[in-house]
Amino acid sequence: MSRSARPARLVAAASVMAGALLLAACSPTITTKPYAPSDGVRVNLTDQVRGINLMVVSEGEGEPGALLGALANGSAEDVDFVLDTEGTQPISLTVPAGQTVYLSADQAGDQAVDVQLDTVATHPGGDLDATLSGAGADEDFFLPVMDGTLPEYAAWVPSTSGV
Repeated sequence: MSRSARPARLVAAASVMAGALLLAACSPTITTKPYAPSDGVRVNLTDQVRGINLMVVSEGEGEPGALLGALANGSAEDVDFVLDTEGTQPISLTVPAGQTVYLSADQAGDQAVDVQLDTVATHPGGDLDATLSGAGADEDFFLPVMDGTLPEYAAWVPSTSGV
């Protein structure tokens, strides 16, 4: 390689590196945005009131289902949440100011509530049309339905044997 080609290559390499750094600096950091990190969904009613990782676990369509996830209230007032899903009665829960209530989870104390749907109107792998209300806001969303195929959900599938 000639001595005159070496500076040109250095300039080209530096330009490519500067361009890559500029593009990286302009890209948003995705992990700083709220998202649902698991199989459930996140439902933001306000900046401080939300449903977190909401999902239903059931044996199948027409069977009972366990609602998993959490309802978080970061506001200074108690919030009455209402979850309305197709094929079942609405579920109402009050979450105290500054608290999170875990749904059908292994949490100790007053912050865990077992929540069951009488019947699930779709098959595992499907989504229920749902509306979450609270703090003066309503949000329509798709509530995913899982079954006990994955070991982490097997313990939450409601028993229909009556035993």
